[in-house]
Order: sequence, then structure tokens, then C-alpha cells
Amino acid sequence: MQSPVKPPAIVSIEALPLTHQPDPTQLDNIKAQLDLVLLALEALTGVGSEAMLQAAADLKLEALVADRVALWRLRQSSPLRRGQGGRKKLDVEEARALVLISCHLAKQHQELIRRAVALLEQMTEQNREPHQAALLGDYLDAFNNTYQERMEDGDNTSPDILTHLALKLLIDLLFYSAASGPRRLWLALIDRAKK
Repeated sequence: MQSPVKPPAIVSIEALPLTHQPDPTQLDNIKAQLDLVLLALEALTGVGSEAMLQAAADLKLEALVADRVALWRLRQSSPLRRGQGGRKKLDVEEARALVLISCHLAKQHQELIRRAVALLEQMTEQNREPHQAALLGDYLDAFNNTYQERMEDGDNTSPDILTHLALKLLIDLLFYSAASGPRRLWLALIDRAKK
């Protein structure tokens, strides 16, 4: 007898622990880090705002991320972004919502993330530059171009630093695509925000 297929468990905002309220500086660090995680996802998978809004709907987070404008304002709240227009304060609930959306999308694209990380390991073992592999080269180009276009320091950040950041985020995405991804990302954000 075949057992019924269980749908994936949906992690709720309440499952992401908060022992203390982050101060404004810590929230800025969380905003910046979340925006970079989403930027890496966009660069690797090509997901856009439509997919992020669908993820919000799948996770029943429409109250926090209702439409393109709300999503844009949340993304624009990163202190790394160019321009001040439309910037809003990100609160803890919105940050948690972005964690769940990021991990939901990473899980949907887990196979591609795995393939990219495996390719990175292979290129490293062979002492070859990552951009020589088409998948990694396309990812690095998309990440670097988007970072330079959107971020305040984009024009002044060296390609080597951006490549290092993009590859670190790629490896992080693999962890965030796992079932424990939302908790892992949230705890990493809280931990980095303390520093």
C-alpha cells in the first residue's frame, strides 16, 4: 500500500527564535545580509519579484509582503542600497518573513544550488577559476552586475571582493535550502548582527 505524499512542512514566523529585540544597528545588519541572500538567489536562479510574492502567498505572509511596492520597500531598506527614496524601517516580523521567503525559494531551487556548489568544489580541486564553468560564470556575472547596479559601494568594490562574496553566499544558499534552512539563516543573522 502506497503511503500518501506529505506536503513540505511550512515553517512559521514563530518558529524563528528571538531572545532580545535587535537594536537599530543590528536591524541594519540583518537588512543588509537578507538583501544579499536574495540578490544571490536572483543571480543564480533568475527569480524575480513575482516568485518572491508567490512564495509570500505560499507561506501565508501576504499581510507582511502584500505586493511589489511592499517588497521593493523591504528590499530597499537595506543600508547597502543606492538612494534613500522609499526606504523604510524593517521590523523584526518583516525580517522573519524575508527569511522564510528566501529559504522557501532556495528550497525550490535546491537542485540548481547543489549543482553550482558541486561545480565550485570541482573547479577548486582542479585549481581552475570558478568563472570558467558556464553555470558559475553566469552566476558571478549576474551577481557582480546587479551588486554594482544596486549597491551604494558597487562602483568602488573590486571584482575579487564581489566574487568572494558571491561564492560565500552560494555556499550559504545550500544550507538555507535545507529543511532547517529558515532557523539556520535566522540564527546566522542574529549572530552576525551582534558583531
